[in-house]
Amino acid sequence: MNNGAEWYHWDGDDLILSLRIQPRSRKDEFIAPHGDHYKVRITAPPVEGKANDHLLRFLAKGFGVKRSQVSMQAGQTSRNKLFRIHSPVRLPVPVERPG
Repeated sequence: MNNGAEWYHWDGDDLILSLRIQPRSRKDEFIAPHGDHYKVRITAPPVEGKANDHLLRFLAKGFGVKRSQVSMQAGQTSRNKLFRIHSPVRLPVPVERPG
């Protein structure tokens, strides 16, 4: 299914990702699996929702989708967040498509 990776799964055409976010980094980047999350660094500070907005745009760009195709499912105020990406075009992290 997903080679034992606990940080993602597919729900039909949607990719569900568990991410561990490190704000205030030097650059925006996907790092690596980190336990049952995938570590992501972003430059935005965790102030007044700026990091969440920045992260949503970064994920949309990385997966080749519109911003409206990325939704935060859980973790609004946590570093651990759950995202749904509807029909990703690109896969910037090592996930396998079902089938």
